[in-house]
Amino acid sequence: MPTKTMSLPNSETVTRTTLDNGITILVYENPNVHSVVLAGSIHAGALYVSPSQAGLASMTANCLMLGTQSRDFDAIHSSLEEIGADLSLHAGGHKVGFSGKALAEDFELLVDLLNDTLRNPLYPEDQVERRRGEILTWLHYREQDTRWQSANAFRRTLYPETHPYHHSVRGTLETIPSLSIEDMKAFHRNQYGPRGAVIVVVGAVNSDDVIATITQYLGDWKNPNQPEIPSIPDVKSPTEMTRINIAIPGKMQSDIIIGTVGPSRFAPNYQAANLANSILGQFGMMGRVGQVIREQAGLAYYVYSRLDGGYGPGAWSISAGVHPDNVEQAINMAIDELRLLIKEAVSEDDLADNQSYFTGRLPLQLESSEGVAGTLLTIENFNLGLDYLSHYHDMIHQLTTQQLLAATQQYLNPDALVITVAGPAENK
Repeated sequence: MPTKTMSLPNSETVTRTTLDNGITILVYENPNVHSVVLAGSIHAGALYVSPSQAGLASMTANCLMLGTQSRDFDAIHSSLEEIGADLSLHAGGHKVGFSGKALAEDFELLVDLLNDTLRNPLYPEDQVERRRGEILTWLHYREQDTRWQSANAFRRTLYPETHPYHHSVRGTLETIPSLSIEDMKAFHRNQYGPRGAVIVVVGAVNSDDVIATITQYLGDWKNPNQPEIPSIPDVKSPTEMTRINIAIPGKMQSDIIIGTVGPSRFAPNYQAANLANSILGQFGMMGRVGQVIREQAGLAYYVYSRLDGGYGPGAWSISAGVHPDNVEQAINMAIDELRLLIKEAVSEDDLADNQSYFTGRLPLQLESSEGVAGTLLTIENFNLGLDYLSHYHDMIHQLTTQQLLAATQQYLNPDALVITVAGPAENK
């Protein structure tokens, strides 16, 4: 095997292979560190759960490390503590993600523990009920959190009940108590499997050794019950203004979200929209909305814009936290910025500044093994190709002001938005 030079991860420096059971492995060797980082995902997220069991995927993943058929809770966590390692798993909307870190010499134990927790969870009742209580406590707390309440109402309003994005990944106060251990075991039995799984390993390792170790522990994993990956339905953008007010007595701040449906990560104009979003509410002191609403008018405690852009049609939104007296003015000013963004092309200077920001921050994201592993996982999950980073600079700098304008005009309609406001009861 030729010696690999250290550079941006690419098809020359990343070893990629897929095992017979469907697990894809990516390895990036870095002899300049003493540790190894592992990151990955499997298809077992909330997408596969019915609305009546919202939170089941999250609870199932949350309880994987509470005990297995061969290790109890103490044995799992003692094994990690003794070597100064960590391992965690969590469920998102589409996938269960996992991550871990250890000294390179302890990589095999990390894979052993990952294999055991993914394949052999026991769901001990006392530990599960303790975890259930923690989740319910968190949900009760969120009932009084204006920021979360606004985001929750925004999601449920923007996406119809028939769309998976309408429903909570973490579950609700109604669904969490009803989820049984048998429900978790059944979901794990039917959903967890190797097909489509991705494991990324970065650090002081040898690619062949990594592949051999993962094959030893996970190569025989099979699940004939594992379902096909469902497609994500499209969502119609709002056709009119929809305003939702959530009254929470005793609060001193109002949290606002204003937005619509944006592109998925797979959309051809995603990067144009992403760059336009940076100009709108990310770059510098949170872009234009930050400059106008917070810096000049002094209306907001925080304000920014966000483009979700995941596997399906994510939201494009502006969020702000303001004094209740400033709600209407802040909303109007945010909408004015949307009108300007779709009316006039951004300046060449704004475009150049944000292009430099996008390409300049890339090396910072790759300074750590965790950053490299997370980036490679994104590249694999979104089918971007192993040479994506090599082409990234040119891709970003080839975007034009007219392409950004076209993207904003496709997705943003300032006269048809979802607006949610959570704050004091008197502002209902």
